[in-house]
Amino acid sequence: MSAHPQDEVQHHSLTDPESFWAEQASHLHWHKKPSSTLKITKKSLKSGIDHDHWEWFPDGEISTCYNCVDRHVDAGHGDNLAIIWDSPVTKTKQKFTYKQLQKEVETLAGVLREEGVKKGDVVLIYMPMIPAALIGTLAISRLGAIHAVVFGGFASASLAQRIDASKPVAILTASCGIDGAKPPTSYKPFITEAISLSSHKPAKTIIWQRDQLRWDNVDKPNGERNWQRLVNSATKRGVKAECVPVKSTDCIYIIYTSGTTGLPKGVLREAGGHAVGLHLSISYLFGIHGPGDVMFCASDIGWVVGHSYILYAPLLTGASTVLFEGKPIGTPDSGTFWRIVEEYKVNTLFTAPTALRAIRRDDPENKMLKKVGERGGMKSLKALFLAGERSEPSIVTMYQELLKKYGAPGHVIDNWWSSESGSPISGVALVPHAGKDRKTTARDVELLGIKPGSAGKAMPGFDVRIVDDSGKEVEKGKMGNIVLGMPLAPTGFRTLWQDEERFYKGYLKRFEGKWIDTGDAGMIDQDGYIHVMSRSDDIINVAAHRFSTGSIEQAISSHPTIAECCVVGIPDALKGHLPFAFVTLSTADHPTSAIPSDQLFAEVQKLVRTQIGAIASLGGMIQGKGMIPKTRSGKTLRRVLRELVENAVHGEFDKEVQVPATVEDAAVVEVAREKIAEYFKQKGGVHKATEARAKL
Repeated sequence: MSAHPQDEVQHHSLTDPESFWAEQASHLHWHKKPSSTLKITKKSLKSGIDHDHWEWFPDGEISTCYNCVDRHVDAGHGDNLAIIWDSPVTKTKQKFTYKQLQKEVETLAGVLREEGVKKGDVVLIYMPMIPAALIGTLAISRLGAIHAVVFGGFASASLAQRIDASKPVAILTASCGIDGAKPPTSYKPFITEAISLSSHKPAKTIIWQRDQLRWDNVDKPNGERNWQRLVNSATKRGVKAECVPVKSTDCIYIIYTSGTTGLPKGVLREAGGHAVGLHLSISYLFGIHGPGDVMFCASDIGWVVGHSYILYAPLLTGASTVLFEGKPIGTPDSGTFWRIVEEYKVNTLFTAPTALRAIRRDDPENKMLKKVGERGGMKSLKALFLAGERSEPSIVTMYQELLKKYGAPGHVIDNWWSSESGSPISGVALVPHAGKDRKTTARDVELLGIKPGSAGKAMPGFDVRIVDDSGKEVEKGKMGNIVLGMPLAPTGFRTLWQDEERFYKGYLKRFEGKWIDTGDAGMIDQDGYIHVMSRSDDIINVAAHRFSTGSIEQAISSHPTIAECCVVGIPDALKGHLPFAFVTLSTADHPTSAIPSDQLFAEVQKLVRTQIGAIASLGGMIQGKGMIPKTRSGKTLRRVLRELVENAVHGEFDKEVQVPATVEDAAVVEVAREKIAEYFKQKGGVHKATEARAKL
């Protein structure tokens, strides 16, 4: 039996990466074409360690902005739709053609250049989901500068950390953000406090004034600028900037991801590989090929999914992208996604399982989707993609049946990736032959089968393996650590921003430089499908947003009466997981109750919200003495507490958990078990998992 096209493409990408990626690179415009595709190198660290390394398209020069905008205008596609902004929270809709987008971007790039931004500088973006955010990002890229986007819901302390780490010359922001049905939130206090907290002081803060809530008293002497006024002035004067090409290996952006120490890691993305890899993936995996195709990625530009599939990939291929400022429910109701699919004839919808859970909670009978489906409004949708956390089989099968019923193909595809990978590591390709011949018009190849609960098969260039704790590969079907062989596919990171040592320690050291450690555990089954079963202990996935336990613990322990704390993820029916805290108070007469006072919980919750952001709010808290298990070397055994909590959510209080031999005092585990049981007897009803456990 001949191999499936997806398997053939994967085999080619791993056995002959040079010819595979040279072909993909040929579909983009290079200011200087690379003379080679892949260079295998060694890297020497200051600590004296050498490790294998690689470079993609090493001597090429490229402008991502040119490829996203000007290339399509120059090819005569300037009147095609580039951005569709749909903002139910402001009751606003707006469309930009590629020609209009070019005019906006080249003018703003001219403004930024006048404000002192030049090639290689970092500009930080802290913005809501408005067109100015995409225009600003592209304008930074146009100048050959580097952007660092920070999610607009982060508190001042988290923002200050990122300012200090990236040292931006300027900040692009807006006067306010709007979170669902809540009133507008002023960004002014977040930005001004973050700048006062950080030792690095950006020279300029450029503010997009929104009608809903303005930034009053723009402080010009201290570098604050009104965005619209600058653009109006530049337009009158004819100021604009051409695209500045950069080396393929130059940084295009930094994206901060949770670090286990509580300090964010600056994942660095390089210009050439980023453009080439995304240009392939949008066609191959997501089935979006160019003019006339519409992508709706319901994420946020603060996360890697938004970088890749709201902004860059759709525009690289010349398609239309939906920029959505709203929520899956409450803006105004649980039918918003389906309205957008119908109104803009969306071909591919990419969201997180959390969104579908929220819709299911508000509309358990799927009345909203059925209403749109019955009038033919779902027929344009070729596939629904899910990522950010594991998709439970029940939600995959439910939507498969619904989409098929209303004339869509019914493809519901789970895909798995990270900030580090930049694009999906695994999935089921909608158009696998695009990896063999991008210009093909054939679109009728049978997809690989979809296995609910699995994240599909490896994507081109990602060599996915399962190894034991010593780095040795295990047989198919056996659980282990998910690792990646080098080189990573071109979208993958090669280092962290100004921290080569941390890159090695965080990703290569565990397996002595042989594999890149993803921090995920899972297995590859007999058919080659990847099953991602759990995250390493120190990262919690909340509604597809990743937070380190270390940073949340840091916030909790800043409370004066808390002596010790430990944070784990507790299953949550809506958000997948929520942070859950165990605390020991610094008082001689420790309360005997496992339930903390309402006042203490409120104070701790406020600290988490202030220091991390509202999205990291605790799902609950248990207090007690001698209940946080540790190893003899002092490492907190979060995994043990997490297992106990997960068992309790399923009503299995007495279920045995694996306690490592290195535990300092095994009796502590039983204290924790008793405290958890006490807590759940009083509060258990509030905690429910996304799916029930099978009773064996």
